[in-house]
Amino acid sequence: MRQIILDTETTGLDPKLGHRIIEVAAVEMVDRRPTGRTLQIYFDPEREIDPGASEVHGMTWNDLKGKANFAAGVPQFIEFARGATWIIHNAPFDVGFLDTEFATAKLPPCADLYGGLIDTLALAREAFPGKRNNLDALCERFGVSNAHRTLHGALLDAQLLAEVYLAMTRGQESLTIDMGAAPSLAVNAGAGASLAHRPVLAVTLPSPEEMLAHEAYLEALDRETRGRCIWRAVALRPAA
Repeated sequence: MRQIILDTETTGLDPKLGHRIIEVAAVEMVDRRPTGRTLQIYFDPEREIDPGASEVHGMTWNDLKGKANFAAGVPQFIEFARGATWIIHNAPFDVGFLDTEFATAKLPPCADLYGGLIDTLALAREAFPGKRNNLDALCERFGVSNAHRTLHGALLDAQLLAEVYLAMTRGQESLTIDMGAAPSLAVNAGAGASLAHRPVLAVTLPSPEEMLAHEAYLEALDRETRGRCIWRAVALRPAA
């Protein structure tokens, strides 16, 4: 399965007010493994950038003058992104901007391009209701280092989101986990060893947050496999 983790930067918050995309970036994964292929494109927005937006990503219109406008530069993105499952944090925001830009350029909407859409913000809200679920908070929660992130940038944010998504939805990747040689458990019967002398096995139960994260993973996996998630079926099976 091919996925791209996608992010955009814009001149402001609302495409209906004429705001434009100034950067789009994506990171490619195949079968949940990063391939090393990335995409990053800057666009001339042909308008001023709101001061508040510049404070977030650090760019001004002067930085982008001379770049291709969206219609001229976007074919490279379309080629990279077509057919993949798109993974976006707060997908309605980015998809709304992209759909507006596509319509202006007389191009098909996002739904005609992607093979599926996953909103990591929606997943996080399901797993961690009532908590902060922006990218910085998720990086902290899942131990993803973002110390080098002083400004928002589409490619950096996509790379961080890729790590967060894998951590948020991690599970057993293979039924043949590399376990190595099993340690010897033989006891010397002649020395009088018995089951009573064996140490008590410590059992660590999952925390409520871990159970919620596991449930979110199963739900996402069930959606991606169109209801064919074996683990989900087992979890819903009535106890004997």
